[in-house]
Amino acid sequence: MSSIFTKIIQGEIPSFKIAENDKFIAILDAFPITKGHVLVIPKREVDYIFDLSDHEYMELFAFAKKIALAMKKVINCNRIGISVIGLEVPHVHIHLIPINCIDDMNFSKPKLSFESLEMSQISKSISEALIS
Repeated sequence: MSSIFTKIIQGEIPSFKIAENDKFIAILDAFPITKGHVLVIPKREVDYIFDLSDHEYMELFAFAKKIALAMKKVINCNRIGISVIGLEVPHVHIHLIPINCIDDMNFSKPKLSFESLEMSQISKSISEALIS
């Protein structure tokens, strides 16, 4: 059975896409813990990050780095935090989270909600920062 991320990649479920190539996609998290929380996902459905080949693993993190650098340009934060948990969806994904303090990475705090227009503006601003 396809994961929710595979369904997003295949266009069956809408998302706020930031960037995509033939191997990876970056989208805004639908249930963010901070404004601008991004997920970076390989298109090949693999459950556990350490089951990726060494090459895929390095490419995933290189792709995530490009996204994080673009995020830092447009989101007011001290850093872009990174987390790989892998329990909530059985499909590898990296969380890129704008942070100002360690508590910003607390996944047990209530999730934020943004209107569709704001999510669209956030994803567009990060996408445009990739180009500049």
